[in-house]
Amino acid sequence: MSDTTHDNQTPGEDADAPLVLADRFINRELSWLAFNERVLAEADNADYPLLERLRFLSISGSNLDEFLMIRVAGIVGQVQRGISRPSIEGRSPSQQLSAIRDAVRTINRKQQESWRELRVLLADAGITIADGHRVDARTHSVLKSYFLEEVAPVITPQVVDTAHPFPFVYNEGIGVLLTLTRESDGERIVELILIPGGLPRFVRVPDDEDREAGADSKNHAHNAVYISMESLICRFAHHLFPGFTIEGDGAFRVLRDSDIEIEEEAEDLVRTFRSAIQRRRRGQVIQLELDEDFDPVAADLLREQLGVQGATLVETDGLIGIGGLADVVAEDRPDLKFPSYTPRFPERVMEHDGDCFSAIREKDIVIHHPYESFEVVVDFLRQAAADPDVVAIKQTLYRAGQQSSVVAALIAAAENGKSVTAVVELKARFDEEQNLLWASQLERAGVQVIYGFVDLKTHAKVSMVVRREEQGMRTYCHFGTGNYHPVNAKIYTDLSFFTTDPKFGRDAAKLFNYVTGYVEPRRLEMLAIAPIDLRDALYGHIDREIENAGKGRPAAIWAKLNSITDKPLIERLYAASQAGVEVQLVVRGINSLRAGVPGLSDNIRVKSIIGRFLEHTRIWAFANGYRMPSERAKVFIASADAMPRNLDRRVEVLVPIKNRTVHDQVLQQVLLANLLDTEQSWEQQPDGTYARMDRSDKPFNCHRYFMTNPSLSGRGDALEPDDVPDLVLRKGES
Repeated sequence: MSDTTHDNQTPGEDADAPLVLADRFINRELSWLAFNERVLAEADNADYPLLERLRFLSISGSNLDEFLMIRVAGIVGQVQRGISRPSIEGRSPSQQLSAIRDAVRTINRKQQESWRELRVLLADAGITIADGHRVDARTHSVLKSYFLEEVAPVITPQVVDTAHPFPFVYNEGIGVLLTLTRESDGERIVELILIPGGLPRFVRVPDDEDREAGADSKNHAHNAVYISMESLICRFAHHLFPGFTIEGDGAFRVLRDSDIEIEEEAEDLVRTFRSAIQRRRRGQVIQLELDEDFDPVAADLLREQLGVQGATLVETDGLIGIGGLADVVAEDRPDLKFPSYTPRFPERVMEHDGDCFSAIREKDIVIHHPYESFEVVVDFLRQAAADPDVVAIKQTLYRAGQQSSVVAALIAAAENGKSVTAVVELKARFDEEQNLLWASQLERAGVQVIYGFVDLKTHAKVSMVVRREEQGMRTYCHFGTGNYHPVNAKIYTDLSFFTTDPKFGRDAAKLFNYVTGYVEPRRLEMLAIAPIDLRDALYGHIDREIENAGKGRPAAIWAKLNSITDKPLIERLYAASQAGVEVQLVVRGINSLRAGVPGLSDNIRVKSIIGRFLEHTRIWAFANGYRMPSERAKVFIASADAMPRNLDRRVEVLVPIKNRTVHDQVLQQVLLANLLDTEQSWEQQPDGTYARMDRSDKPFNCHRYFMTNPSLSGRGDALEPDDVPDLVLRKGES
């Protein structure tokens, strides 16, 4: 806890004592680190196949890297600039930084512990990581040949002394420092080898069958040997330095500040972003990761040359760059991975012979990714591109991926003479460069590319198609909770909602006019839009639940989000709890709210689901005076999380679900199943920590349920009480 706490007061211990900030809220950064620990815990989950456990370890590593490059870098900058703005629970930037570094050290230690355990299990399963281990003669010979033929010509050793400037180490760059003694005169020198980004992180040693043309991978899948590139270089470095004796070596890795700040008065946004991307590669060092047995002389030199004052120094007893294990996860071993899963194609669309427009005209459709194929979203745009009756397409693009069938469909539509508008968000973190590339290709094809606001990210996921039909122009809309990203759609859980309701069409047109022409929408009929009225809309629904509770009517709020950090919204939920409203929240990641604190949040329950798929759907449901789950509840899907940036600094949409069938599917299948999950769920305790839920009494796995339940957009039914455990509500069940 921060210094604002009083002695060792337990939250709620004295009903008359006011709860201080640290008792009311959880630090955003520490909450994220706790989430990443839950991800890391899955690496130790013996119920998962071995390579899936390794995948979770790798994800925890890449997650932590991004956190350090963005969030920690931002706090370091605040400390260096003397900014004293406190966090939500009252910590100063320096206090946050100290607590974060303690938590990061704990995660680093746990990652290495998991790695040591998994490395042994992998070897038992026929996947050997040869770093630091002796190998047989054949493997040694193969590795040596690979090093001399594939690696040595690419790398460039450089002496480090006063006559040679220390080279720049790029962000996420890995290097090797070697301390050498020249045999002719005994002089000691230090050599640096930076590993080029084009080399693989791990090298797979081909076995005998690999070298036979057309060999079946199954024949050699159980004899895989891997070695990290830095270990390979250290193993054979003596071939690079004839006449020298290697006295010591060690690998290191650098993380730099990777945030991009854009001035609001930037005249040329594209040029500004291209320059900013280049600057990001040269940002301030935020973390220096070293082998624990790194040569002390070389380590001191490295610290001096990199200028790591203010950076975190991590000495790793194991593998640096844990995220790089994704290369090993790719090993072709189906027996060590989850059984393959093929998403279903929506039955309703198949009933219309694949015609998306005909299916949507019949009635609104909801598609649940990844259980139902993202291809229906792509087909919607492909058919629009080829349909002679389609006049115009408007599309937001936040993250589209490197192989984007969505972008290809928009290009085809423009080439076919359609009026196509694409709102491309340049500020999508770590996708800026890819989005610039897509924007350039779209413009060349004749698409009207809009970059939106300088000071607001366009995060809404909206597509609209205007089609000429017998009754006149009809607008088909798609609203999503996730990005138009075909790779993410295979592992992220999200909802796609299709409708031809004219009210949605009119609102979607106003949304696009807002982003492209800065025309603030008025008299919206269905949508709430951030930063205009989405916050107020949520407040209004929460306040109505408080009012209903006061009148003795059923009152409940169910929500599924990725993060909740907005202080005013949290305060509103606390007020609802105190009024007797039952609040059930599924929050995958960051959560600054404290659940179950006596006198503050007795009626709030928060859980986090970590499993095979990444929970990404955003849903809100309000009881509206009826016992939940009710067909009269107010149900919404959203592109926004409950964070200040989403509610105040992004263009987002809150979409009401009015169609009865879709309403029941979203509320009584998707949201309810998430609330009922026990096998993959962690529940927040009053002290802010999380504990795995008890799975002993009729366990339920929502991912397994959705993988086996009939299509939501076809013949899916609501959950039956006899099929799943009871939803545990606290007192005042509504």
